[in-house]
Amino acid sequence: GKTLWANMHLLFWLSLVPFSTGWMGENNFTTLPVALYGLNLLMAAIAYYILAHTLSKLHGKNSPLAIAIGKDFKGRISVVIYFISVPLAFINPGISLLMYALVAAMWLIPDKRIEKVIESK
Repeated sequence: GKTLWANMHLLFWLSLVPFSTGWMGENNFTTLPVALYGLNLLMAAIAYYILAHTLSKLHGKNSPLAIAIGKDFKGRISVVIYFISVPLAFINPGISLLMYALVAAMWLIPDKRIEKVIESK
């Protein structure tokens, strides 16, 4: 049950991304739409973190998935960057957009944690 709710939580926030992206584009990247977009991304990042750790607990601390997720540096740093960038949008939306792009670029780098754990078994 917890895993299902965690997954639904993530899907809910991801379903709002087209709206917040569209609103941001229609308003030429003004302060409030950029902040809302960042809040949407922040909530999706938190939901991902919850889902990943719910799955880790479900399979046990010594499971391959829990070992692969480990301390989840990318997940944690994403939440921190989004948390900083949302209020920063009220000062300079351009810097917030750069921070959003930084997180996206960070996730484009392939993460080999799961593959390494599976190969070692």
